[in-house]
Amino acid sequence: MGKEDYKKALKLGKKDYQMRLLRGERPILQVLDDILPERGSYSEVPIGRVQIPIEQIEGTKTVARSSSFAGNFMPILREDTEFASKWIKLLDSHVEEGIRDPIKVYEYLYKFYVIEGNKRVSVMKYTGAVSVLGDVIRIVPKRTEEKENKIYYEYLDFYRLAPINYIWFTQEGGYAKLQEAVGKEPDEKWTEEEILKFSSIFTRFTAEYQAKGGDKLDISTGDAFLAFITLYGYDVIDEKTTSEMQELIAKSWEEFELLGEDSEIDLKMKPSQKKKSPLSILHLPAQGPRKLNIAFVYEKTPGTSAWTYAHELGRLHLEQTFPEEVHTVCYENGTQENIDSLLEDAVNSGCDMIFTTTPAFVQASVKAAIANPKVRILNCSLNTSHRYIRTYYSRMYEAKFLMGAIAGAMAENNKLTYIADYPIYGSIANINAFALGAKMINPRAKVYLEWSAKKETDIEESIRETGSSCISGRDMVIPEEASRFFGIYHIDEGGLRNFGMPLWHWGKFYEQLICAIMDGTWRYDDDPSTMKAINYWWGMSEGVIDVVFSKYLPIGQKRLAGLLKTAISTEVFNPFSGILYSQTGVVSDDPGRILTSEEIMTMDWLAENVIGSIPDKEELKEQAEPVIKQQGVKKNEG
Repeated sequence: MGKEDYKKALKLGKKDYQMRLLRGERPILQVLDDILPERGSYSEVPIGRVQIPIEQIEGTKTVARSSSFAGNFMPILREDTEFASKWIKLLDSHVEEGIRDPIKVYEYLYKFYVIEGNKRVSVMKYTGAVSVLGDVIRIVPKRTEEKENKIYYEYLDFYRLAPINYIWFTQEGGYAKLQEAVGKEPDEKWTEEEILKFSSIFTRFTAEYQAKGGDKLDISTGDAFLAFITLYGYDVIDEKTTSEMQELIAKSWEEFELLGEDSEIDLKMKPSQKKKSPLSILHLPAQGPRKLNIAFVYEKTPGTSAWTYAHELGRLHLEQTFPEEVHTVCYENGTQENIDSLLEDAVNSGCDMIFTTTPAFVQASVKAAIANPKVRILNCSLNTSHRYIRTYYSRMYEAKFLMGAIAGAMAENNKLTYIADYPIYGSIANINAFALGAKMINPRAKVYLEWSAKKETDIEESIRETGSSCISGRDMVIPEEASRFFGIYHIDEGGLRNFGMPLWHWGKFYEQLICAIMDGTWRYDDDPSTMKAINYWWGMSEGVIDVVFSKYLPIGQKRLAGLLKTAISTEVFNPFSGILYSQTGVVSDDPGRILTSEEIMTMDWLAENVIGSIPDKEELKEQAEPVIKQQGVKKNEG
């Protein structure tokens, strides 16, 4: 029996050898000595006896035994060799009583290289073993700024909390996200029971994911697993049957494919336009005479939240604009606990389209979209990379630039305060645009940055201390409040005067999007040849952002702001053009360059005339956590 098995193993080895040769790859085992960095640039750390995943055993330490095996650890020496006899004897021993002696290996960047026990590894790979016991010496390279090195050091930090050696990621931050996804605090160690539970869930996922073809995607299994449990919930996945797991993996496949894309997001800066033939305009919309049923899901109520109030005005605008074509319904007071049931209710009530109006509802929106592929679901967020939903936002920074110009002109003491809420994508661009607008009109203008979402902050006291005469407050008021602390307002001995306010005209956005559905251009945004997520990011030129000036704004400043508004709306001028400086140095030194939309969207720096900083997650109030988790700006510490 042993000889027949060796023949089979030999055949597998020769086949793998030939395939690697045809692909221009090394046909025999990888040798660790050939890929190690120069001596002195790494250290060796014994980590003891552990179970080693068979599939992560990559090769041998030295070249001596590498030519006896193909790259898949199957033998390539003839059947009449002493090597073959020893291999067969080892196989018989393994079948009868199991291989008990541990192998000796080096670990380097998640992979293992055998010092002693190459034939044992070969036999166990042949018999389909999942892991083998081994004494491991870890090779730790010196810290560098290279991405792979940074990820590896994140792995080392994670390993101290949970000695798990079979999951790795292709992007920075994966291990911290995994720690959070399984319900652990950042520095909390795992119990043996928790490690066994994780192993079970990950093993089940890996089997179904790879059976579907996951090993052909340009991501690691860890990347896919993290996205999967983040979307559906770690404990929820643990309770799924094999068939349920298979179904969810199949439905989520485009999300996995998107993870491997270099350019994940397709920013749509303008509504799509499709030229129609004279005959096509005679065709009825695809929906026919039936009304389009649309649901809006709000985190708060229009009476308690200016953000929700703005979207509610947009919903009412839709009903007034399309009284015969559209029927809308709204769901208020959405939370992380009830959002899934609210979406389910909207779907069950026959809604064709759902708008979730806060970034905190992204994951729930994706889950609902996967479960209900015929329902169009959009989430109000920016820089969100999901294939099954579309996201939308407005270029508010264009209006903030105008507001900064007004504030810079009206601040007698050159001191301005900008009150921001959350450090999320888009908000940093708003702050910087305001600061640049102020500086363009008043080179001495300083912008003192305050965050309403920070813990233990007293913004009113800070304004008194800095002595700012012009303040950028929240963007708009709500019906139930008579406060005048909104938009740009000026404080002096005579009291408070409002000069202007930015306007989120969500009705214009929703109107144009519904028109795109009715005339058939919606589907042309989706390029089937790519796997990009679609983000709509419209601004003044599309009428979804505006600025309203008050009677207190002097005619000269009003005229100047009007000229700037026209320049931005007609795209003659971009707030982020020319030479730009941050608090730490030069951002752009080219007078003719304009920052790309992606650079504006993902800003992690503050303009040189901003006094303040971008807060860390730990500095923010608890209610900020859901939004920051989905949309928090990733600061570049380098």
